[in-house]
Amino acid sequence: MNLLTALQDGHGDAADALRIDGRALSREQLLGAAGAVAARVGGARALAVLARPSAETVAAVVGGLLAGVPVVPVPPDAGPVERAHILRDSGAELLAGGDEPSEEPGIEALAVDLGERHDYGGPEPAPERPAFVLYTSGTTGPPKGALLSRAAVAADLDALAEAWAWTPDDTLVHGLPLFHVHGLVLGVLGALRIGSRLVHTGRPTPKAYAEAAGSLYFGVPTVWSRIAGDEASARALAGARLLVSGSAPLPVPVFTRLTELTGLRPIERYGMTETLITVSTRWDGERRPGSVGLPLPGVATRLVGEDGAPVPADGESVGELQVSGPTLFDGYLNRPAADAEVRTADGWFRTGDVAVIGPDGFHRIVGRASVDLIKSGGFKIGAGEVEAALRDHPGVADAAVVGEPDPDLGQAVVAFVIPAGPVTGDQLTAFVAERLSVHKRPRRVVLVDELPRNAMGKVLKKRLLEG
Repeated sequence: MNLLTALQDGHGDAADALRIDGRALSREQLLGAAGAVAARVGGARALAVLARPSAETVAAVVGGLLAGVPVVPVPPDAGPVERAHILRDSGAELLAGGDEPSEEPGIEALAVDLGERHDYGGPEPAPERPAFVLYTSGTTGPPKGALLSRAAVAADLDALAEAWAWTPDDTLVHGLPLFHVHGLVLGVLGALRIGSRLVHTGRPTPKAYAEAAGSLYFGVPTVWSRIAGDEASARALAGARLLVSGSAPLPVPVFTRLTELTGLRPIERYGMTETLITVSTRWDGERRPGSVGLPLPGVATRLVGEDGAPVPADGESVGELQVSGPTLFDGYLNRPAADAEVRTADGWFRTGDVAVIGPDGFHRIVGRASVDLIKSGGFKIGAGEVEAALRDHPGVADAAVVGEPDPDLGQAVVAFVIPAGPVTGDQLTAFVAERLSVHKRPRRVVLVDELPRNAMGKVLKKRLLEG
């Protein structure tokens, strides 16, 4: 199975088929530089890549994939403890992209020269071979390495190409990190498999997105919020075909503002490191604010209650989302116990996310079961629903809702709000109570200047609870 179909077939080899932070490469140039990497890394247990937003990063990743060596993306801003853990745990023997020789024992630094050319002729690796070892965020301990096969990556990209009508005629634009599924697997390998041009803007600024003149744009809610706040840049995207948002729920006011300024209703999708993208709005289907749409072809989903019983798809009942299909990972590296925890007896993956599925099959993600399913006074409250209600208030720029331990209620609903104008906690509590059931109103509102987020824009709610 040829994973990088368009790249290796030489499809549409424009001089700027790949442009990253202002540097352009043809597919022939990329393949030659990646071939030189492949010739040097063949047979290695794993290739770690310090995943800066650069053409060298892409060449290193592609070189590892050509050689059938599992690629381990390392966040460039990872601290020394996190980096050492990833390198040791993955078994990587080589580190590409570093400026200095590796300080880790047994790890050799690998220089990537975009001027090198090698016509790599090695055999195509087997579909079941690992393509990546992608490390999770490690919110409950050291990061775990998720093994993603070449077959899973190919299945996901092909399903997304069908769902989004993604073709070689597209120009994909994004400025997302290259150490996550969104920016690397979708945002780089997708273009190299499908044959679309790729423009990586280096940083995902409104101005850079506006100037890229793409047809297909990827962003996280933080990026789209900034674009929606820059009217000129947003209007410049009106010539695009699709605006795709993921990695966290897109606030409804941002969805609405983007639609007003661009004439395009954004597409939302859902996935995880361990599953890749499993649910998405279709290019030719309804784009419903607050919904991530329908399962991709080949993917099945279900909701399960805390007692293990099925939860009805009635548009109201909340349950843990479980998924199955060809895009699932092959387990956590060296952690069979952790792998067993996320698998059901009949082989489904426990996402740890809580969701609602409507009678029409549309999915709405409420949040993480660990922090977003609030049990208060005998009620189960989805934090995402309360957050959406708060964001509807004109005085709210953004909001995050958590469950705070409470001796009477078990958990009390607490809202952390970034104000967009003069507003009080009492006003916001009353505003939510008018729109949702009274028991869902915040018991406490904390006005803050900003919310703690990770590199993909997700709010770090455990930090809110700790603070």
